[in-house]
Amino acid sequence: MIVIVGVGHVFDISAQVRRLIEGERPDVVCVELDPPRYQALSEPSRQRANVPLPYRLLSVFQKRLARSYGGEAGAEMLAAVDAARGIGSEVLLIDADAARLFRRLWTEMPPSEKVRLMLSSFTSLFLSRRTVEKELGNFQENEEFYLEEMSRQFPTLKRMLIDERNEIMARRIDEAASRLPSVLAVVGDGHVEGIVRLLARDDVRVVRLKELMGEAVERENGGDNAQATFHYQYSVRR
Repeated sequence: MIVIVGVGHVFDISAQVRRLIEGERPDVVCVELDPPRYQALSEPSRQRANVPLPYRLLSVFQKRLARSYGGEAGAEMLAAVDAARGIGSEVLLIDADAARLFRRLWTEMPPSEKVRLMLSSFTSLFLSRRTVEKELGNFQENEEFYLEEMSRQFPTLKRMLIDERNEIMARRIDEAASRLPSVLAVVGDGHVEGIVRLLARDDVRVVRLKELMGEAVERENGGDNAQATFHYQYSVRR
């Protein structure tokens, strides 16, 4: 059995991720991190600066937006690792090496795409929380359209940051599932559909970001049946 959990790095959903892992008690927890990024999250003062400017701008934006939600960017990933270790599950860091990936990306990206990315990254610094929530809702309603639009405007970015990473993470999740009976993977919500398609298995269940955020709202409102909204079966067409 494989459970794929879609998360958002700027939202305060660490408690929900932790509860889900403790409830599922998987044999292995796969996390969308590579070792240097895990170290950077664990020790923020040691973050490396040798990444392209757009990525640094995105990082600034994520940190600012995360604070507006009362959390820290990437906190849900650290919560997943801590929860897994707390129940004795194996932890696998399944993402591509971010530094190497961004060096390749900057080398292979044509100048016109670099300019569009720089402008988009700079503009993102000024997005409000309300705008981000609106865009997230639109993405959840029409994910395929957003990915197609990304592929049109930023083909190199889409290929390397979405498609290639989906392939790497799906392969490592599948390898974990071949060794152990139950696997839970915590990945960015935008990777969920692609990873599920690549896995092409019948024993996959999905928890999307909107469900985790829905539980957060219910708990804030004093609801006691939020856990019932967590799980639903995801059927995969081969």
